[in-house]
Amino acid sequence: MKLGAFSVSLSVRDINKSKSFYENLGFQVLGGDITQNWLIMKNESTVIGLFQGMFEKNILTFNPGWDQSATNLESFTDIREIQKQLKTKEIDLLTEADEASEGPASFTIEDPDGNLILFDQHR
Repeated sequence: MKLGAFSVSLSVRDINKSKSFYENLGFQVLGGDITQNWLIMKNESTVIGLFQGMFEKNILTFNPGWDQSATNLESFTDIREIQKQLKTKEIDLLTEADEASEGPASFTIEDPDGNLILFDQHR
C-alpha cells in the first residue's frame, strides 16, 4: 500500500504569525492562499500545512499520487484501493471516498488516541 506524500496539517489561530514562525525555522511557502487562510510550507522533505479556522485538531495527511514535492507519481495506490484494504483490516472510517468514482477523493480515519488521519488524493 503506497500512501503517498506525508504532511502534518496544523490548525492555527493566526496564519500570519504561524507563517512567520515557520519561516524562521527555514520553511518556505510551497502552495496555498494566505487570503483564504491556508498555506503549504516545506523545509527540505518536511511538509506542513497551516490552516486557520478550517478544523479543530491537527491532522496527519497522506496524499496518494504525490511525492513530497507535490509532483505526480507515475505509479501509486488509488485512494479507493487503500480504503478497501483498511476496511478488510476492520479499521473504522469516519468519512469515505465513493468507491464507484475515479480521480480526486478523500477519506478520514482516527487512530486509537484520537488523532485524525486524512487520505487526500488530488488526481
